Amino acid sequence: MGVIDRLKEDIESIYHRDPAANSTLEIIFNYPGMHAIWIHRISHKLWLANWRFTARCLSTFSRWLTGVEIHPGATIGRRFFIDHGMGVVIGETAEIGDDCTLYHSVTLGGTTWQPGKRHPTLGNNVVIGAGAKVLGPITMHDGARVGSNSVVVKDVASDHTVVGIPGRVVASPTNQSKEKTERRTEMAKKYGFDAYAVSPDNPDPVANAIGQMLDHMHLMDSKVQELCNAIQQMGGEVCTKKLPELTVDAFDEASREAATNRKHDIDKFDPSI
Repeated sequence: MGVIDRLKEDIESIYHRDPAANSTLEIIFNYPGMHAIWIHRISHKLWLANWRFTARCLSTFSRWLTGVEIHPGATIGRRFFIDHGMGVVIGETAEIGDDCTLYHSVTLGGTTWQPGKRHPTLGNNVVIGAGAKVLGPITMHDGARVGSNSVVVKDVASDHTVVGIPGRVVASPTNQSKEKTERRTEMAKKYGFDAYAVSPDNPDPVANAIGQMLDHMHLMDSKVQELCNAIQQMGGEVCTKKLPELTVDAFDEASREAATNRKHDIDKFDPSI
C-alpha cells in the first residue's frame, strides 16, 4: 500500500470511529493523535535503519507537538486511532495490531528495567478506555476491551472486557452474547454508539436502554424487510425508496439549549449568599 493510500485509510478510520469529525480538512489539521501516528511511522523507519538518535529526537518533537509519546521502536498496525491523544504513552517494545483504539491518557508501559520485551502486545480491534494503564509484556488478544482508568497486568483473552484496579474480567463471550453483540454493533454503526466497557456488575442504565432499543430496531427492520419481500413477490411495489438518513440536529439543538440554561444559572449564582 502506497503512502497516499495509507493516509487516506487513516482519515477514513477516523470518520468511522469519531462522530465529531466533520470534514477531511478538519481531520488533517485538528487530530493530534493522527499526527503522532504519521510522525511515528517516519521515526520507526529511522529506528529500524539504526538512526536511533535521530529517531528519538523526532519522537520527542512529536511529543512536544501532539502530547502523545510513542517510542520509535514500537510496532503499530493499520487504522490505529488515538482519540484526543493528550497523555498517551506507548513504550519501546509495544506491539499494536490493526483497528485498535486508544483514548487519552492511556499508557502501554513496562514493569521492569531489564532489556527485552517489556511492554504489552495488542491484537486486532482492541479498545482501551481513557486513563487505563496496560503494563508489562502481556497480551491483549483480538477484540479485548479495557474500561477507563483500569490497570491491567495480566493477559486478556479474545473478546473479553476488563475493568477495575487491578483489572478483572467482567464480560466474556458466549454464543448467545456474541450473537447479540454482533447484532447490536451492526445497528449501532448507524448512530456511532459504542458502550465498550460496561460491566454486568456496574451497568450503565443509559447504555442498557440504548442496547434494548437497538435490539428492538433490529427486530423491526427484519420484520419490515420480510413483509416487503413477500409483497414484492406478489407483484406489489413497496420499499423501493431508500430510507432517509438519520440526523442528530435535534440532539445538537437540545444540547445547545441545555448549555445556555446552565450558563444562565451560573451567571445568576451569587457566591456571597
